[in-house]
Amino acid sequence: MKRWLQNIRDKQVNIAPLVSFRILFGAAIFISTLRFCLLGWIDEHFIHTQVQFNYYGFEWVSLLPPHWIYLIHALMLLASLGILFGACYRWSTIIFFLLFTYCELVDSTYYLNHYYFVSLVSFMMCLVPANASYSVDVLRKPSLKQNFVPAWSINIFKAQLIIVYFFAGIAKINYDWLINALPLKIWLPANDNFPVIGWLFKYDATAYVFSWAGMLFDISVGYFLIKKETRLWAWLVVVFFHVITGMMFQIGVFPMVMIVSTLIFFSDAFHHRFLGLIQKLIRVIPVEVSEQNHTPYYQKPLVKGGLSVFFAAWFIFQLLFPLRYLLYPGHLFWTEEGYRYSWRVMLMEKAGTATFYVTDATTGREGVVDNAKFLN
Repeated sequence: MKRWLQNIRDKQVNIAPLVSFRILFGAAIFISTLRFCLLGWIDEHFIHTQVQFNYYGFEWVSLLPPHWIYLIHALMLLASLGILFGACYRWSTIIFFLLFTYCELVDSTYYLNHYYFVSLVSFMMCLVPANASYSVDVLRKPSLKQNFVPAWSINIFKAQLIIVYFFAGIAKINYDWLINALPLKIWLPANDNFPVIGWLFKYDATAYVFSWAGMLFDISVGYFLIKKETRLWAWLVVVFFHVITGMMFQIGVFPMVMIVSTLIFFSDAFHHRFLGLIQKLIRVIPVEVSEQNHTPYYQKPLVKGGLSVFFAAWFIFQLLFPLRYLLYPGHLFWTEEGYRYSWRVMLMEKAGTATFYVTDATTGREGVVDNAKFLN
């Protein structure tokens, strides 16, 4: 066990998968942020709004004036490009993490699983040397160049992805999803115009197949991505699964983020080919590895020990926090206490109405509130 832990933590591995992950993740969050701006969602979500619903413990996070909100999104675009190109990488990751997480914490009604995932990953990227190759930082300062990094800097992202999928699969092991095939029995017939296979969606049997296949996929895909023999097939299933769900449901860039993120499981040779293609496209000037006259920050004993303790606590938290719903009374799908941050992806759909009758205490005049004037 000790030898295994040392291998997944301290073994020197090729940096190529980490660099590819940085480039692909940076591109995904840039596209996501740009899309958010171009669709006019800055105004809709942050400007033309009067009421915010705060997260428990984050009541102190308030909505900033409009000019600050525009500046935040401009900085997020720049920071995502910094991550993509490895330019001022440490500052770019810190700035993106803080600003993106702020936008997420402004209002709990904005919660999406993939927003939470992006916050987690962008935080972890602050701690890894993903700019030590194929980066603007290395072009400016060749002494930063590294061909090898400790295994933990890559394995933490693999572990986070496996946790996301596994808990999403565990969440689907419930009576409604497997025995009643709900809500897919309702959702699929509404998509019977889907290309090629849409005609199948009107049958109840299809809903059952999708429900069971979705559960089995989520639970097992991490294992098959780890194994070399099944990795390619598992990733192709990832692509198929996320493309289908992305076309059927309004879930934004989540499919793209997961498709590119899971490439980190592929071999060094695959990532070298990918980086070679990038180098040909943008004609990156190769940087020779210079003689190292300094110890990378992550190899310094104090930092190394601190990171080990931190990530041990991090993943214990990641494994326990999704299970907190077990501590609350009542049925989870009704109370929703402990529902968020537990990777419960598209398990249910709720609709409701509320009518507020207001009485003026001075005049006694009564009226009905038009909620659309206050809530968007």
